[in-house]
Amino acid sequence: MTDPAPILVWFKRDLRVADHPALARAAALGPVLPVYIVEPEYWQLRDVSARQWAFTRECVADLSRELAALGAPLRIETGEAVAVLERLRAAHGITRMISHEETGNGWTYARDRAVADWARTQGVAWEELAQSGVVRRLNGRDGWARTRDRFMAQPQVAVPVLRGVDGGGGALPDAAALGLADDPCPGRQRGGRDEALSLMGGFLTERGRTYRAAMANPLDGAEACSRLSPHLALGTLSGREAVQAAAVRMAEVKGTRDGWIGAMKSFEARLAWRDHFMQKLEDAPRLEHACLHSAYEGLRPAVPDPVRLAAWAKGETGLPFVDACMRSLIATGWLNFRARAMLVAVASYHLWLDWRASGTILGRYFTDFEPGIHWPQVQMQSGTTGMNTVRIYNPVKQGHDNDPEGVFTRRWLPELAGVPDRYLQEPWRWEGAGTVLDRAYPAPIVEPKAAAAAARDKVWAVRRGEAFRSEAARVVEKHASRKDAQGRFVNDRAPRKTRRRAPKAPPGQMSLDL
Repeated sequence: MTDPAPILVWFKRDLRVADHPALARAAALGPVLPVYIVEPEYWQLRDVSARQWAFTRECVADLSRELAALGAPLRIETGEAVAVLERLRAAHGITRMISHEETGNGWTYARDRAVADWARTQGVAWEELAQSGVVRRLNGRDGWARTRDRFMAQPQVAVPVLRGVDGGGGALPDAAALGLADDPCPGRQRGGRDEALSLMGGFLTERGRTYRAAMANPLDGAEACSRLSPHLALGTLSGREAVQAAAVRMAEVKGTRDGWIGAMKSFEARLAWRDHFMQKLEDAPRLEHACLHSAYEGLRPAVPDPVRLAAWAKGETGLPFVDACMRSLIATGWLNFRARAMLVAVASYHLWLDWRASGTILGRYFTDFEPGIHWPQVQMQSGTTGMNTVRIYNPVKQGHDNDPEGVFTRRWLPELAGVPDRYLQEPWRWEGAGTVLDRAYPAPIVEPKAAAAAARDKVWAVRRGEAFRSEAARVVEKHASRKDAQGRFVNDRAPRKTRRRAPKAPPGQMSLDL
């Protein structure tokens, strides 16, 4: 009797075996051939980097060990997805393939369309299953939160019993083999399921107690935040696992007054915001390339000032807190949300750089790069959505507020070690500036207040007129969250007031610190 053809499970950004609906579905149908495809063309995109590949490589290696222990070795292939899948189809008689839905960038979207065409042509039934609160083909946001919450409340999918086939193996290339540029990142987080579980356990029982207050501080936030963002991005941990673990912890700390309840509420809110922003890109893939509100196209030069862009990218703008944040990001691959938002705002407003140029650079720096969060956030912080309040961060004030003793700034800008606290964020005002500026540290590339004022005038000028308001109303209807007065997602239809204009989020509610 001939063995049945295996079900091909295509792993992408879902590198785990627990709570994995696609793997469980395939296991229920027959023998399983798990496959991961290293796609060299993807790794040549401008917003990806060697640090991201290093993290991904560790996650895939960990997944391979897990699958081998379950008796279904992972097949690792390198090449173009359609060509790889066709080879596997021919070799194993594949007639069925299962994977999770992916909300990626424009390149992965085009790749998936090509794979769908191949599957139809070859008679391969390709089934894509949801693994998050993101909903495909959503017509509007009314009721979205209810759908998302229902998914998160469903029982986690148990690790299935697998029947493997003879077809596993394959090597993971290094960064050089993929043509990736050297990318030193000594503080990069490590990938893999064990790392994710360790981080989540430590956050929920120890580190997370001060989460609500500490997340805005770039120094304290590095310890108090969950640091799960790269694991959620690569799927070593499912969003549902994180949501349900937080709910269990919330029940444990009920009635306490030591900060845990507030911390868990904030964590749960940010997990919901994560899905909310990913839904934006799912609904409007053009967000990666075009302003959400068309009136902002052409506002900034299409070709950014190369001197300003390079100074910002290297942490050499002469604005100390900005440069400290950028250098920290370059060295660690992570930064708290407020600092990320400030970096985008300074690039877009003070330096008047197009968000596509700055967003591409930041995409490479983030180990936790998640297109569905990154591009909507970059646009929001650049003021090009037409529905969010224009937020022009004052980099000097941000430094004073979030690093009052200058510990973080001096850690990453040791050349400013001798500048007094009072002048640390504005060293050009210090009487001893001549010993530092343009010698050990550059003079500011712009005057912050004047640059912010000029940018504010230009951005707000776009918002005048009925044509702008009409398009903004359509953007709100499709993309705005439905929230109550406390900023919590609500499940019914948006009130008339919300549908007319963008909802105003309470302070800090837009944060995505995970």
